[in-house]
Amino acid sequence: MSLRIVFMGTPDFARASLEALFASGHEVVAVVSQPDRPKGRGQALARPPVAEAAVSRGLPLLQTDRTGTREFREWVASHRPDLGVVAAFGHLLGPRALAVPKLGCINVHASLLPRWRGASPITMAILHGDAEAGVAIMRMDVGMDTGATFAMRGLPVAPDDTTETLHDKLAALGGALLVETLGAIEAGTAI
Repeated sequence: MSLRIVFMGTPDFARASLEALFASGHEVVAVVSQPDRPKGRGQALARPPVAEAAVSRGLPLLQTDRTGTREFREWVASHRPDLGVVAAFGHLLGPRALAVPKLGCINVHASLLPRWRGASPITMAILHGDAEAGVAIMRMDVGMDTGATFAMRGLPVAPDDTTETLHDKLAALGGALLVETLGAIEAGTAI
């Protein structure tokens, strides 16, 4: 059996988790991402990486900055998700949005919690000279990265790691750990 998933994310870090879901056998039924934004020298509108991945697969895509609306909840509910998977989405979800998927929502976070909560955990790990970084998969609640943790996996920060190189390592690790955690959720063995 595979889970029906609505995926919510925006940048390359999130795209790695989405691509891992595509390869996992779980069914990504819809994707939510932030709207296109001006980018580069010419400030032309650019589609976020997660939105690009959704379009390339022909998936239903909602690009929004408004996750607290009834319309948002109805759009997600219309895809009958078992689970919401969030990675670097850039918006907090309120309790009503978190309750739409049957099994709630989980988050892929680039930190060994509780070390770095919030939006810049990779940068913080590099700036503070952390010897180890990692990812956590957690159940989402109304706080900022405060839900119960299903799984965490770390890796050493190399002396020559930059924010970019660590980002790429953690993005791949996050996708792999997400797929493992979904297997445990499906089997009923996730804590």
